[in-house]
Amino acid sequence: MSHSVVFLDRDSLPVPIPVLPFPAHYLEYPTCSREQIIARCASADMVITNKVPFDRATLEQLPALKLLAIAATGYNHIDLDACRERGVMVSNIRHYGDDTVAEHAFMLMLALMKNLPAYQRDVAAGAWSQTKQFCHLGAPIRDVKGANLGIIGAGGIGQTLAGMARAFGMKVFFAEHKGAKTVRQGYLAFEQVLAQADVLSLHCPLIKETQNLIAQPELMAMKPGAVLINTSRGGLVDEEALVAALKYGQLGGAGFDVLTTEPPPADHLLLKTRLPNLIVTPHIAWASQESMSRLAAQLVDNLTAFVAGAPKNCLV
Repeated sequence: MSHSVVFLDRDSLPVPIPVLPFPAHYLEYPTCSREQIIARCASADMVITNKVPFDRATLEQLPALKLLAIAATGYNHIDLDACRERGVMVSNIRHYGDDTVAEHAFMLMLALMKNLPAYQRDVAAGAWSQTKQFCHLGAPIRDVKGANLGIIGAGGIGQTLAGMARAFGMKVFFAEHKGAKTVRQGYLAFEQVLAQADVLSLHCPLIKETQNLIAQPELMAMKPGAVLINTSRGGLVDEEALVAALKYGQLGGAGFDVLTTEPPPADHLLLKTRLPNLIVTPHIAWASQESMSRLAAQLVDNLTAFVAGAPKNCLV
């Protein structure tokens, strides 16, 4: 039996994809708008999407669809309930980027604890040349050794980051779910982690329960001068409250690789906010050559397992 496979946003994965090891008619498109989904997927039984969304109305117009293979870990753009009701399996990619995302988060953390962007700005402005001493001392510099790292999300990335942080002498705490009535062994209460963390790093999915997980009340509850890192999903943080906390000195710094709207408009709040303790990178924490190659291999493996009747990495 030959399968019809369509990759809707191929340009989102800029590495070679292994040849499909089963009979298939394969089509790929660089990008895909919402309006193009139905026409492109009408006869496909297997569809690959990275960020192209599939809601209930779209799924109802694709009776041939049997598998949605997400070319990423996040699945907040897929209506899983509608897929379940229609018998559409959904697979995603797991643990391919644990190391590289953790490294990116740690890089942002180090840069902000050492106030690297502020010193880069000062040197470019001539502050070092104008000082009377051998060095220019401006923004405060802090060590990570002995500092408290709070991690929200104890999956592969969170655990990998914890290992890196402990190697640098940090004290690591995993936060229990916000609002949880009991605290599991190995975790601290959500509020306790906010109060103790010198650095708070987010590594959880964006679902209904985590939308605006960190908003004004949480930012105010954080340790004054703490650093907030988000390499997970933009919707986890109230961006207006974040900027206010940075401007008024409640936060010592923020490093974000993700924004609520992606790609962001040119006037996005975090892009137009010029602060030396704010670092924004363009959703690249996952994108090392090594991790993207692992992703591509696992993607084909997920398709192959589905064809063989033994689906892997399924959300539905």
